[in-house]
Amino acid sequence: MSVKHAISRGLELGRSFLQIGLLKSGGRVAAKLRADRFRVGPSVRTVQPQAFLPARYRYYRTSLKGLAAQLQSAGFRRRFTGASPRNRAVFLAFGLGVGLIEQQLEDDRQSAATCQEIQAVFKKKKIQSTLRPFTSGFKLEDYVIGNQIGKGSNAAVYEAAAQFAPPKETERDSTLVELRDNEEEVQKVRSPACCSLRNFPLAIKMLWNFGAGSSSEAILKSMSQELVPSGPLALKQEKEQINLNGRFGVLPRRVSAHPNVIRVYRAFTADVPLLPGAQEEYPDVLPARLNPAGLGNNRTLFLVMKNYPCTLRQYLQVSTPNRRQSSLMVLQLLEGVDHLCRQGVAHRDLKSDNILLEFDSGGCPRLVITDFGCCLTQNDSSLQLPFNSMWVSRGGNASLMAPEVATAAPGRDVVIDYTKTDGWAVGAISYEIFGQQNPFYGAAGLHSTNYQEKQLPSLPACVPADVQLVIKLLLRRNPNKRPSARVAANMLHFSLWGRKALANQDSAGMRKLADWLLCQSAMVLLQGCSGPSGNRVEAELQRSFLSNLDLEELRAAVGFLLYGQDQSRVCIMFP
Repeated sequence: MSVKHAISRGLELGRSFLQIGLLKSGGRVAAKLRADRFRVGPSVRTVQPQAFLPARYRYYRTSLKGLAAQLQSAGFRRRFTGASPRNRAVFLAFGLGVGLIEQQLEDDRQSAATCQEIQAVFKKKKIQSTLRPFTSGFKLEDYVIGNQIGKGSNAAVYEAAAQFAPPKETERDSTLVELRDNEEEVQKVRSPACCSLRNFPLAIKMLWNFGAGSSSEAILKSMSQELVPSGPLALKQEKEQINLNGRFGVLPRRVSAHPNVIRVYRAFTADVPLLPGAQEEYPDVLPARLNPAGLGNNRTLFLVMKNYPCTLRQYLQVSTPNRRQSSLMVLQLLEGVDHLCRQGVAHRDLKSDNILLEFDSGGCPRLVITDFGCCLTQNDSSLQLPFNSMWVSRGGNASLMAPEVATAAPGRDVVIDYTKTDGWAVGAISYEIFGQQNPFYGAAGLHSTNYQEKQLPSLPACVPADVQLVIKLLLRRNPNKRPSARVAANMLHFSLWGRKALANQDSAGMRKLADWLLCQSAMVLLQGCSGPSGNRVEAELQRSFLSNLDLEELRAAVGFLLYGQDQSRVCIMFP
């Protein structure tokens, strides 16, 4: 073997080491997916500077440190420098390969630091409410209540108004924008609500109280899940009047504000009134003083929220969003679910009836997750529910219950993991958003207990390939093969805004991605300073993406997208 060939071989080995271990993270993920051995574990939420790399990367780094020490030792130098030219050439080539690996480790550190810096900037951005701040409104008498706008299995919702909370004068009503696409269809939903929303910008939800008693403390304990999306001042008066002990020794876990999660501005207990339509719509839940045959208690919980024009189901019944709007709607649901999951909350009752809808200043639908009556909250944020008895509640929606929940059998040491269940439900709802029948609805629909992935109906050809891939992955039966809501959201972000950044996954791939992230950050910050455009759905989604950057979650998203591209090429070559 010549010296030239030895050097060439050493460099080749070094590059191979580098590509297999570091640069081809996405390719590695794709290969494992093709072999059906890929596992997506719980993502690391907080990236520590000294521990952001996977264990195998840290092993390489530790090994390289030891190797460097050996290279510097006099004995090692004597052994190789006095040897043949071939040994010296191999030694040189191996050293060059090691240098390349160390350079990639340094690039990874810089990429992780970039993600952390961007995340820190956008986490400081606060969600702006469309209602003026108010300090009163803790009594039912503070509100003027209009007509009923919704009714579920445990509550009725009424439009309401209060003199202390008018809409901001500087902002145009988000429901009054003129749409360029599907205007006639959208007006069917919005026209009846336009005047009502002007006069009644709020909505009051009255919970039905059968067995919680009539004391405020008992009511709050029984209905604590409804308080999860409440603001910091929502319970101010109740906290001053009663002693919240037991489960309320510490107030229930509350999620911070998010554009795609409902916000409860006020929560209070009051006597059940005789509201419009009560005798006709829900006579059995009224107290005996209002209906002698009623079974309800005298007092119950009231929640004050923003009034929205319609639910997602109502909107889809009369309107067909375009392809980009539909993709943005799926992305919004994933962002909302990820926000809940990060704060230790699983909704467990996601369906199009529990998703509210309004329009931004550009006419794009904005989705808001609501109705937290069946949610799971835990202090340790693990979302692991011990399932040792049939009396433990799995959640509220049997049709859209993820396979790992629907097939769980109670027993000793049995635990249900809810970290990816809401993401699975988003995958099913996505069919409705793209104009299809939900595959898990109806007598002829699939059942989450026994369906096979190949039984899932095909989405329309107009649905982007990356979006189809995301929906397909979200509906995988095995949660270990299913991406988290964050990773799925990252995939859609790349698909919508970052295709050029993923065009060439070569040795400079992560550096290009970091550069793209910096450019996106600058663009979003400029949009936020330019007035109303910063309140549009796309700007909100980009801010949410940038405030949750994580290097490993980005790599997982890239890996899934590369897998999808490989699968598409295989289908083209071998149809």
